[in-house]
Amino acid sequence: MSSSPISRYPVPSLDSMPDDILERILAVQEKAKFIPNVFLALAHRPAEFRAFFAYHDAIMEREGSTLSPAEKEMIVVATSAANGCQYCVVAHGALLRVFAKEPMLADQIAINYLHAPISPRQKEMLSFSLKISRTPELIQDSDYSALREHGYDDEDILDITGITAFFGLSNRMAIVMNMQANAEFYTMAREARK
Repeated sequence: MSSSPISRYPVPSLDSMPDDILERILAVQEKAKFIPNVFLALAHRPAEFRAFFAYHDAIMEREGSTLSPAEKEMIVVATSAANGCQYCVVAHGALLRVFAKEPMLADQIAINYLHAPISPRQKEMLSFSLKISRTPELIQDSDYSALREHGYDDEDILDITGITAFFGLSNRMAIVMNMQANAEFYTMAREARK
């Protein structure tokens, strides 16, 4: 792995961070056994860190969402690949492997979701999310109808859209900050769980 800095912007030391941000970072470290670099890099601007993770939690952990954690990560991986965001493809590819318990799925979706071993329903979800990401001005009634034909309702459509939009922001921040993915993400869940 490269010894490049994790961000082109200054990364504050843990002991210089506001208490609430440090508490969140330490909780993530306890659960993951490492600190994902996105937390350290975004701590450069505490108010934006708080807003970023508040919205992240609102969309990714929304009570009542019918999208599975793996499906949410499919959206992140597919749209992040389309946006050319290495950090998010690597980090969320790892999470997708964990949630789906499929060691090759994240790579397959990042390259071309149409050839990935996912359901027609999930392919429709990704088709919509990529259209929202790339050409949102072309969204029309037929796009909603196609989703409804696969069992998605209006709340599901908002979930798909919110995740796509949020990670569009995240992708652009990670690219401009030259955010580097942790080495742990590259190897995480690469072997099928038994």
